[in-house]
Amino acid sequence: MKNQLKKYSQSVFLFLMTMLFSVVAYAQDGGLDIDVNIGKKEWYQQPWAWVVGGAIFVLILVALLRKRK
Repeated sequence: MKNQLKKYSQSVFLFLMTMLFSVVAYAQDGGLDIDVNIGKKEWYQQPWAWVVGGAIFVLILVALLRKRK
């Protein structure tokens, strides 16, 4: 009987904590106004950056493989 009551109380506690966390998360939904500029390109979105990065990678790879011989 005690074991069943303990198991039931743990289940009720976990259910209530889950509900509390969801209420807290929902309450934080309408916080800050964030302005996102979609037209802005970062460096990793530029094709030349990938070409330069690939060339540097190939040069490092060739240098490492030549030192082994």
